[in-house]
Amino acid sequence: MKIIITGSAGFIGSALTLKCLDLGYEVVGIDNHNNYYDQSLKESRLLLKKKYSNYTHYRLDIIDYEGVSKLFKKHKPQRVVNMAAQAGVRYSIKNPMSYINSNLVGFANILEGCRNNNVEHLVYASSSSVYGANTTVPYSVKQNVDHPLSLYAATKKSNELMAHSYSHLYRMPTTGLRFFTVYGPWDRPDMALQKFANKIIKGDKIQVYNNGDHQRDFTYIDDIIEGVIRVLDQPVKPDPNWSSKDPDPSTSNAPWKIYNIGNNQPVKLESYINALENALSKKAIKEFLPIQPGDVLNTWANVDELVEHFDYQPNTSIEEGVERFVYWFKEYYKK
Repeated sequence: MKIIITGSAGFIGSALTLKCLDLGYEVVGIDNHNNYYDQSLKESRLLLKKKYSNYTHYRLDIIDYEGVSKLFKKHKPQRVVNMAAQAGVRYSIKNPMSYINSNLVGFANILEGCRNNNVEHLVYASSSSVYGANTTVPYSVKQNVDHPLSLYAATKKSNELMAHSYSHLYRMPTTGLRFFTVYGPWDRPDMALQKFANKIIKGDKIQVYNNGDHQRDFTYIDDIIEGVIRVLDQPVKPDPNWSSKDPDPSTSNAPWKIYNIGNNQPVKLESYINALENALSKKAIKEFLPIQPGDVLNTWANVDELVEHFDYQPNTSIEEGVERFVYWFKEYYKK
């Protein structure tokens, strides 16, 4: 099987690429290697794939319509996973147009590539941030998600709608996965775990927003990848029970579906920091601050449908996951 994975030098995209290569798939990776964070980390992730003869890498931005079109036409993939996106809730407040370009225009180019080349299944990254102002937890894919609190969240909800239109018009199978706070080795420097680890080691203050009271459904990277692989291998079909009079927002009479993918065990931010302190054998100096614009109070994934349809069982505890991250962090950064 040949798969195109966009964002293949990113945190989740790289981990997914390695898993697919180990499974024997032929993988074509796309990444623009932008300067949102230290490019050397992407280059290091890319080096992990050098030993694989079944991997081809392109330094290409998905907003390049002609470039994306040519690549799809050349490789004719059976499956596509779109992990490329401008990430980060807070950065979307400062630089909204980068989200419009990458997350909307870029995603449209991927949809067109799939449509014009008879791709069997498109799986794409959505986000728990789409739940926005919702306060009923655990978050369910049956809930309305029309009140995003950041442009990043709005672009992810837009991706789901765009995908639905293609599934409806062209009968193109598309599955959106709402990721819940992914963490682990090889994560981004702007994510909480790396920022906290750096400052704790240096003895600097860490900024703890919402006074550490909010909860996140922290999900270890390996558990995320396992879920993506299971979904990827089974192209979605139209739901024969879908009703236009009482529409289910997570499914359709088109080949389109949305799933939550998380640990289903929310953890307080304070507990997450405690696990990091224990793994580093050093206490953090904490500066408690109010909740930040664009942040949601709590996240908690209802993953019942993923369990029912794919026997998805995340099994990495926070303590184990953070310990694995710290081992990688110290090795990679020579701490």
